[in-house]
Amino acid sequence: MAHEEDPLEHERASWKPSPGLAVAVPDPVQNSELAPHRERTTDTDPAAMNRAVRTVYTLFYLSVAASIWAVAAYLIFPIEDGQVVAIRHNNMFIGLGIALALLAVGIGAIHWSKAIMSDKEFVEPRHATRGRDATREASIKAFADANEESGFGRRAMVRNSMFAALVASLVPGIVLFRGLAPHSSPSEPHAGDPVYLLSHTMWKKGMRLAHDPSGVPIKASDVTLGSAFHVIPEDLAKLTPSEGYLDQKAKAIVLLMRLPVDQLHPAPGRENWGFDGIVAYSKVCTHVGCPVALYEQQTHHLLCPCHQSQFDVSHNAEVIFGPAARPLPQLPIEVDSEGYIVAKSDFHEPVGPSFWERH
Repeated sequence: MAHEEDPLEHERASWKPSPGLAVAVPDPVQNSELAPHRERTTDTDPAAMNRAVRTVYTLFYLSVAASIWAVAAYLIFPIEDGQVVAIRHNNMFIGLGIALALLAVGIGAIHWSKAIMSDKEFVEPRHATRGRDATREASIKAFADANEESGFGRRAMVRNSMFAALVASLVPGIVLFRGLAPHSSPSEPHAGDPVYLLSHTMWKKGMRLAHDPSGVPIKASDVTLGSAFHVIPEDLAKLTPSEGYLDQKAKAIVLLMRLPVDQLHPAPGRENWGFDGIVAYSKVCTHVGCPVALYEQQTHHLLCPCHQSQFDVSHNAEVIFGPAARPLPQLPIEVDSEGYIVAKSDFHEPVGPSFWERH
């Protein structure tokens, strides 16, 4: 039983002095022992302990209130109008609420550990990594002692207020996710419907295809065999950032290419969607929406650099490699009386990642 109580027994057998490394030190460091224990005010004065407990749970409830304020600030200071002042106020008051919520949790936890939890010094001898059953039982007892000394199980007000503060601190972040999605309004009833938004772009019948970003219209005679043009609607260049330039461009960007007519294999019903070997496809990858910007002239393949999806332009931009789940949407085009390439209509399917189409 004496050996069973010794946690270092199986390590002592390997503690042998090295004959080549022993060094005699003339003035070895003396064990200074532990300094005399210094009791805190809260250890000797019950009233001080009660004040500390009240301070801690007050800080935690202050954190709860700050988290609620952050949510309220999100509603009180909207940013839908896009005004700089509104955005400044929104960011400032939400930030102050979140900062105060986290700061109060931190200060409360530190004050709890310094003023309320047990303040006894102890020495823990090193032991084997793999302890015996007695060691494991001692570990369980250590957790029980820690619970008793910290008061976590006994001080319900402190514990519950901390839980409330931690849970409440997550609420502002969850609420702010709402601002990531567009919102409908009487003037824009479909602004909050992603499926509708991705099913409709700026392209319409007669809209000229123009160079990105200059907005210069493109003539059919400019598109030579093997060439590829990055294209936007002509009217897009007239929009300002506040009028949704980037949002519209993100949906309407197109790649325009010209292939030998005998190498094109249009799907049934799409025989007249191109002009003399010129075809146009959405530049937005159907995997996660990256720009499909790399064109292999000899193979007529489009490559998405993000996740390596490849599309065969000669066969309706079908997926031939990678994670994309469907072909790139094709833009029907024709040539107007002045020789400029124009759209015959909008896309006939949603642009962008496939999951929108499956909504």
